[in-house]
Amino acid sequence: MPLYKTITENSQTTVKIWKIEESYSELLAPITLRSESALRLSGMKSELHQRGFLSVRHLLAAFGYTDADLFYDANGKPHLKDGKYISITHSFTFSAVIISENEVGIDIEKQREKIIKIASKFVEYEFEYLKDDDTDYINRLTVIWGAKESLYKLFATPGMLFKKHFFVIPFCMTDLETVAWIDYNGLKKRYTTKFLEFEGFTCAYALG
Repeated sequence: MPLYKTITENSQTTVKIWKIEESYSELLAPITLRSESALRLSGMKSELHQRGFLSVRHLLAAFGYTDADLFYDANGKPHLKDGKYISITHSFTFSAVIISENEVGIDIEKQREKIIKIASKFVEYEFEYLKDDDTDYINRLTVIWGAKESLYKLFATPGMLFKKHFFVIPFCMTDLETVAWIDYNGLKKRYTTKFLEFEGFTCAYALG
């Protein structure tokens, strides 16, 4: 399947989501990869990850970019050669790219019960408004994880901890957005975080 969804957040920021239904060979055929990218692709042990990697290149093409326009810094953060900000994510059968004139981060997560078992590793403040008997408990935990992962990708700074440095204020699933804060080494910044659900997945993205 080609492009699954396009979200035009504003004149400066666009999100594109891909549903990965094509085979590895179908995804690879129309794409030209730099030697570094081809080497990275061949080193991936899972075909699911390979297909996710290639689907991101299709998303780049949908934005008018090629693999040659993308590079990564020492912390693994992606950048575009034209100076625009980019963030990338893929999870199982979905991938997404956000491109903006401002700093951004994006994450897609599959909604799974296992997130309850690991909640204490990335949630502290948020437990003040979460109740584990809420019918949407898993969904809200997934939004919180996605919001924090988006901020982590936005900053890409070693030493940042989801539980200690990122805070998501109370929200309802019907809000489709919330506010997330970062408090790290004297830096305090506020970010609007949008989120949406589709086919058992949650996508969250932080807007700088």
